[in-house]
Amino acid sequence: MRDFFILWLERIVNAVVILGAAAILFGGFVAMFSPQGGILQGLLVWLGGAIYLAVMAGMIYLGLGIYNNTRRTAEAVERLAERG
Repeated sequence: MRDFFILWLERIVNAVVILGAAAILFGGFVAMFSPQGGILQGLLVWLGGAIYLAVMAGMIYLGLGIYNNTRRTAEAVERLAERG
């Protein structure tokens, strides 16, 4: 059951990252072509959004990677204990 939730968390994070990237792209274009905006504001939306998305997604993927490495290490230790 635990693997089910971890697998679906990874899938949900992947979908959120893709949707976030699309929202950042769209938001940049909206900022560029709005009456109060301009090219610079749109580029800043893209830059800030890309940095934010990379940091947030990176932290989530880091946590999932730590979980996977811990699980693999525990399995390897169990195999060693069975042999010894």
